Amino acid sequence: MDFQMRTPIYRSRPVDPTPARFGRCERINDFVVMSEGFSNVYLLETAGASVLVNSGMGMEAPVHHRNLSSHSDAPIGHLIFTQGHVDHVGGTAFFRELYPGLQVIAQSGNLEHQSYENRLAWFRARRAGFAFDDEFAAINREYRDHGYTDFNPQDAPTPDVLFDDRLELNVGGLDVVLIGCPGAETNDSLIVWLPQHRICLTGNLFGCPFGHFPNLSTIRGDRYRDALVCAQAAQTVLDLAPAMILYGHHAPVVGQDVIEAELTAFRDGTLYVHDETVKGMNQGKDVRTLMREISLPPELELGEGYGKVSWGVRSIWEHYSGWFHAESTTELYDIGPRSVDADLVELAGPDQIVDRAGQKLAADHPEEALHLLDIVLGHSPDHADARKLSRQVHQRLLEQSENMWLTRWLKHQLKLLDN
Repeated sequence: MDFQMRTPIYRSRPVDPTPARFGRCERINDFVVMSEGFSNVYLLETAGASVLVNSGMGMEAPVHHRNLSSHSDAPIGHLIFTQGHVDHVGGTAFFRELYPGLQVIAQSGNLEHQSYENRLAWFRARRAGFAFDDEFAAINREYRDHGYTDFNPQDAPTPDVLFDDRLELNVGGLDVVLIGCPGAETNDSLIVWLPQHRICLTGNLFGCPFGHFPNLSTIRGDRYRDALVCAQAAQTVLDLAPAMILYGHHAPVVGQDVIEAELTAFRDGTLYVHDETVKGMNQGKDVRTLMREISLPPELELGEGYGKVSWGVRSIWEHYSGWFHAESTTELYDIGPRSVDADLVELAGPDQIVDRAGQKLAADHPEEALHLLDIVLGHSPDHADARKLSRQVHQRLLEQSENMWLTRWLKHQLKLLDN
């Protein structure tokens, strides 16, 4: 097909992940049931025991179970993790208790990834709060309205079976091929391939929403992801030529031509940004210049509602070169730029800095205005005019944002400024 004529799929698919809800479940075909959640849970029915793909978060597990049970009462014999994130593994203990002898299968990097997640549990929960606290509060109320008040705890499970590259199973006549793709989303990412039906369950291999530029470094705090590994993961799925992808979020992606076009754009778009960043580094350009200059060509259009090209450029730059940008000797010491806020305010005067920030905003330079306001608010956090103008700047940036993470961050900052 002519890939330049494609209509990018991200335009017609939602971006934001949402938690499991009672009744939000559907039968995909005669043997697959999908329960949507922070990450989708899939039930693969077979002539024997069924296969569960992912378990949701601990608090979601009973909701997923009730949803799936409304479509199928078959016992579950296997649970497969597509990756080790908490929204994929957290409900495992709940399902183990329901189905004694349940065999849990994961890629061999799973234990390392869960260990990494657990080491930073407090930091990550606090860091990601701006994006999810309101959502968790709302879903808690909704669950209580359905009589679900004794929330199931989060599990950090140990898989029963680990594999490196490939594991082939036959479960009740259903061929299930597990293929390791470590590093694309997590160090234990895998795909579930059903060759008899040409269906591929990818989890969040290509990021949270399908059809978007990969989120190579999340602002909630996570390890860098290698752009080359992400591109190779797309090639791995392309080589299978699936007719359907059951994704980690939202509805299935259907049609071999659509899948081929989207994964080709994802692969080539990721490689394009990688190569342009490397070229710019070798030309001696600084990272922020490259963040401004590099964009995807039209034929490789991807959504930027989850990952952003500019963030990807910085991630690639720092993945290769580390945190030292060689812009100032001060980068090598533990005294940051905030340490001289008071000096700048004393020398220039807070009102004068706020006035200049207003001029920057009026000239449509909101980012520069924010730098100036941060100086004043770093010294005098209750400066009324600075807070008022900072709110206007954040509102302007919010109106321009099409990215989930950026939008939620800006809304959080607006709430703090209002309080």
